Amino acid sequence: MRTDFARLFLGVTIVATSLTACSTTSGQAPGAAGGGGGRGRGGRGNATVQVETVNVERMSVERQADLSGTLVSPDQAKVSSEVAGVVRSVPVELGTEVKAGDALVRLEPRELALALERADSALKQVEAQLGITRREQETLPDEDVATVRQARANRDDAKAAYDRAASLNGRGLVSQVDRDTAETRLKVMEANYQAALDNVRALRATLQDRRASYDLAVKKLSDAVIKAPVSGAVSERLVQPGEFIRENTQVVTIVSINPLKLRTSIQEKFASSIRQGQAVKFSVEAFPDRIFDGKVAYVGPSVDQTTRTFSIEALVDNADRVLKPGFFAKGNVALKMDDNVMAVADDAVSTLAGVSTVYVIENGKARQQIVTLGAHQGKRWEIVEGLKGTELLASSQLNQLATGMSVATGAEGGRGGGAGRGRGKDPTSGSAQTKGEGQ
Repeated sequence: MRTDFARLFLGVTIVATSLTACSTTSGQAPGAAGGGGGRGRGGRGNATVQVETVNVERMSVERQADLSGTLVSPDQAKVSSEVAGVVRSVPVELGTEVKAGDALVRLEPRELALALERADSALKQVEAQLGITRREQETLPDEDVATVRQARANRDDAKAAYDRAASLNGRGLVSQVDRDTAETRLKVMEANYQAALDNVRALRATLQDRRASYDLAVKKLSDAVIKAPVSGAVSERLVQPGEFIRENTQVVTIVSINPLKLRTSIQEKFASSIRQGQAVKFSVEAFPDRIFDGKVAYVGPSVDQTTRTFSIEALVDNADRVLKPGFFAKGNVALKMDDNVMAVADDAVSTLAGVSTVYVIENGKARQQIVTLGAHQGKRWEIVEGLKGTELLASSQLNQLATGMSVATGAEGGRGGGAGRGRGKDPTSGSAQTKGEGQ
């Protein structure tokens, strides 16, 4: 539809140009015609326009996909306190760069230190009952615990006494009462032995609980110094010295600033061309004269059905810290390099009302040709459609040319131009040149 309209528009333009030329010729005053003689009357009808020419060229074009997006931090940590306490100091300020492990906030540790001492004492009690020390990684077997050894010895003694009483009772040397007494004592000792084993198992469970309590107390004391979990810069400082904070109170926000991520969306038609590792170039308003580089790191797996775009993220080196999270960026992604692409110089292309044309020189005549332009690189336009690649094109006087008009190049153009200027109108300026002959 656009091409048909363009052809119709150019046709009307050409007809109008021809009618204007005829009107100008027929409307000349007799005196002016006479001053020029026969040469004056025929000069405009056979005017030859001198033009410069260029050939269709070949060039390499880097295909690109435009993008616009926002720089974001790849890591953002909202650091909270894991223990309650009074803030003793905050050694960081807004914008302070920190490394992972650096102190952000220090709490008063006295209460936490006392809790650790209590947990340590309780743990030592259980360890003493089990006959172990903290340096021992493995606890003693149940049979080797002192209370169990004592119960086992009492059981063995009672069993030996029962065996003697039973033997003597069988020979009539000990009464049945003494035998029964020895048997009862054996049962009691066996029960005590079993109770000692059960008590040791319970102590082992208690030992695990006390060790966990001790480790938790150590951690809480360590948590009195709130440290940076990631490297970055402080973007929020939310507490002040002397303030009491509870557990899970946010104290500082840290954002990573090197590298940054450029998060943007790309048109659906480029889905088959975007790959990880492709180069990204962009600029930001804060530094309009500087081009920043990045590389595509992540490509979204789906297309948004509303915008018909898919998301990508590019990693951007920010070692000099000039870029900030939140900057708006505008640039492109380098897709591929196309070689041997048809191209013409800027001077050979004329664009009017969105329609681009060139003038093809054939046998001394000009022919207007509609072309479809592609990428613009340097001072040349890519020609997508409209030319074969072997044409000779006019690169000057385009506003004076029309289809079918005679043109001259080089020496031939100089002779033709001189005749035209001496007898009629200057084909370059359009102003009358008959003053010297008419006087």
